[in-house]
Amino acid sequence: MTDQHQAAAVEAEAAGRGGLAQNELDELVASSDTGGRSVEGPVGVLLLLTALAWSLFQLYIASPFGLFNDTLARSIHLAFALFLGILAFPAARTKFQMILGIVVPLALAALFMISAKDGVAVWWVPIPAIAIAATVVLGSPKSSIPIWEWALAIVGALAALYLFFFYRDIASRVGAPIMQDYVVAVIGLMILLEATRRALGPALMIVASVFLMYTVLGPQMPGIIAHKGNSLSEIVNHQWITTEGVFGIALGVSTSFVFLFVLFGSLLDRAGAGNYFIQVAFSLMGHMKGGPAKAAVVSSAMTGLISGSSIANVVTTGTFTIPLMKKVGFSSEKAGAVEVASSVNGQIMPPVMGAAAFLMVEYVGIPYPEVVKHAFLPATISYIALVYIVHLEALKAGMVGLPRAVAPKPWVARLMGTAFIIAAICALSLAVYYLMGWIRPAFPQSAGYIIFVFLTAIYVGLLYVASREEPLKLDDPNEPVTRLPVPGPTVRSGLHFILPIVVLVWALMVDRLSPGLSAFWATAYMIFILLTQRPLMAMFRGESQFSSDMKKGVLDLIDGLVTGARNMIGIGIATATAGIIVGVVSQTGVGAALADVVEVLSGGHMLAILALTAVLSLILGMGLPTTANYIVVSALLAPVIVMLGQQNGLIVPLIAVHLFVFYFGIMADVTPPVGLASFAAAAVSGGDPIKTGVVAFFYSLRTAALPFLFIYNTELLLIDVTWAQGIFVFVVATIAMLLFAAATQGWFLAKNRIYESIALLLIAFTLFRPGFWMDMVSAPYLEVDPIEISEAAGLTPLGDELRLRVMGRDSFGDPLEFVALVPIITDGTGEERLQAAGLTFRDDGGKMIIDNVAFGSVAAEGGLDWDQEVLRVLKPQPQPSKYLMFIPALLLLGAVVMMQRGRNARDTRKRAAA
Repeated sequence: MTDQHQAAAVEAEAAGRGGLAQNELDELVASSDTGGRSVEGPVGVLLLLTALAWSLFQLYIASPFGLFNDTLARSIHLAFALFLGILAFPAARTKFQMILGIVVPLALAALFMISAKDGVAVWWVPIPAIAIAATVVLGSPKSSIPIWEWALAIVGALAALYLFFFYRDIASRVGAPIMQDYVVAVIGLMILLEATRRALGPALMIVASVFLMYTVLGPQMPGIIAHKGNSLSEIVNHQWITTEGVFGIALGVSTSFVFLFVLFGSLLDRAGAGNYFIQVAFSLMGHMKGGPAKAAVVSSAMTGLISGSSIANVVTTGTFTIPLMKKVGFSSEKAGAVEVASSVNGQIMPPVMGAAAFLMVEYVGIPYPEVVKHAFLPATISYIALVYIVHLEALKAGMVGLPRAVAPKPWVARLMGTAFIIAAICALSLAVYYLMGWIRPAFPQSAGYIIFVFLTAIYVGLLYVASREEPLKLDDPNEPVTRLPVPGPTVRSGLHFILPIVVLVWALMVDRLSPGLSAFWATAYMIFILLTQRPLMAMFRGESQFSSDMKKGVLDLIDGLVTGARNMIGIGIATATAGIIVGVVSQTGVGAALADVVEVLSGGHMLAILALTAVLSLILGMGLPTTANYIVVSALLAPVIVMLGQQNGLIVPLIAVHLFVFYFGIMADVTPPVGLASFAAAAVSGGDPIKTGVVAFFYSLRTAALPFLFIYNTELLLIDVTWAQGIFVFVVATIAMLLFAAATQGWFLAKNRIYESIALLLIAFTLFRPGFWMDMVSAPYLEVDPIEISEAAGLTPLGDELRLRVMGRDSFGDPLEFVALVPIITDGTGEERLQAAGLTFRDDGGKMIIDNVAFGSVAAEGGLDWDQEVLRVLKPQPQPSKYLMFIPALLLLGAVVMMQRGRNARDTRKRAAA
């Protein structure tokens, strides 16, 4: 059964009775994320031990002691994923799935036979295809594993391990596969696609199969996307024997980084952090208007820090938050939509970001801390806006919060308390930072041990503080809520859960360790906490039963390790299958062809190009998990956006394009008719899944707007800004996003009139992009004759850039116009400045031709090359500050506020008179 069919089935069970029981919700998460089978007895133990072995292997290769070849590690990683993927997910539950499971391997067999050249024997190719189809026809129950499933899983694992066992032999014959390579690669590709169909549904399997067909049938394709076609030898070599396809970057990132982060989140949740985050959010925000919904947003954000799964986030937090939202006045659909919008956004919240952050490190070529820096501001703004949307919904419905546990303190006392806490945190942070900075140079050999002792002392102290409080319990959402948790004791009861996150962030951001090694140390500390928190807590409470407490800690650890591995099955298979698509793109050059298609469809307009990319991301995302969707669309369209943007005069940083693609990929989890997170939320709430998805889509419009904005205003991604500028951008962008939310929700201080919503949208746009209006008032560039480029360079302020419109040729020799930036990096004459940038020119009959470009210069990095003609030169000129445009925007905002406050005052007087 597909994820969507499973969600629909459980949603149908939930309709009319307000949601599902916990065991039914567990089944929903299992069918979507960790496998639909539940096998008892020795077989179940074997699967558990396999998952445990996978986690231990990943911990070993990530550790400082795990010296392991990257390609060999990928081979073992995929072997585990295929073995568990085949055994954890039943063969098929619908006729459509069964038909696909039969047709696709047979079609691939025919395709591979067609592509064979140079007398390669292919009579054997149909045999594995028929065997795979037979396993689908025979079927498999959910409670046991037939012998043919074992055979399929073992053969698939052995095919993945082929690179491990024959690594040296393969390295000596790259490009010249032997019959053994053909057999293993064909079987491996077929089983990988079958595992994809089982674990992730039909969409990714179909997309990957279509791309393989395109590889072979290139000459038969329409002219604009036609290519020479590739033989079976080339496919085998590119897709399985080398690291260009299945074993490429995507699987490498899954092996090196993603597993450890998923495992870290699993262990943290098993220790009790998930429930702690929910309880803290409710204790702090539950008393506000629409408080449970605001708490749902905050708890989902905190859960999103450690989880890369939308549906797991929905079900983990939603089982508690959705019923409480309904109790304070939200409809089933709105309660589910709030949970969906907040849970899906967990994937844009660093540090995990649904595994995409680690892929961006490899694809964009920037350090992981830089990815986190660029992604943090839009994610934070999006969550703040969602809290505000919930507030607006509460205002519309006249909701009240849940009753407080204790009477509130005077606002002055609360303000002083908050200020004291902030000051204490800042002081502690500075003390820790400088203490660490002193320890490392003072004790270079033993610094790690000293830091561990220091952290452990803090951990024991925090555990002692927690032991003085009542232990947090998993509340029953179906029981009436009489009062909220008390904030102070609730916060103090789990402060030790913050320490592993501190270790992770410190290792990533301060020590600048690799993501894999950072996750290893954070996970290692999390293992230490899992093993010790029960015995220490019991000892502090005077209830110590050491052997029993230690046993429970070990069982918690094993359960966390197994759950982490099960959570990785889908990601491991998805990244391998997406590697097929990436391999086809690099092998056939379809990216360049796609650029032509997009340019024709968009008419060359940048906004239309972005809209097409957004739509394609949504369409692909309807059936692909977020990670696979990001890999596919970024491989296909990210270079297209950069190239066409350059041709249209918009120089788009690569990280902005990748985040654009990623944002729209996660929107597919929301969008009907397939949005899986919406189905999961409807299963919890008992609401209509399509209506839930529609409402969640409108709540998520703020997330859909942000990518368009940061493409045109890269300050939102904190690109080339100082700390002061970053704070200013954050404040202004947050205000703008709140106004955008008020406009799209139809409520600000009162119900909006149409012209007021339009005015709010205009104000929000002005705050986001003040330069758009200022460029109309005063042009930022002055065009000069190309002959005068030296004079223009001499007059350009140091640190600024000349913009050149250049005529060159693309990789196929066709004429190509594009815009390049030439930074002015030195003082001197115009000619000296151009030479410093790596450029020399010649006058060819009134045309300015680039005579030479220095290798490795800033001009070469900008795409300039010799013999290109300069068509236009744009010199920067002084321009009034773009922020002056805030003045009319704020005046218009004042007018809207006055109108709505006046309307509220009149309504109040009317009610009083009545």
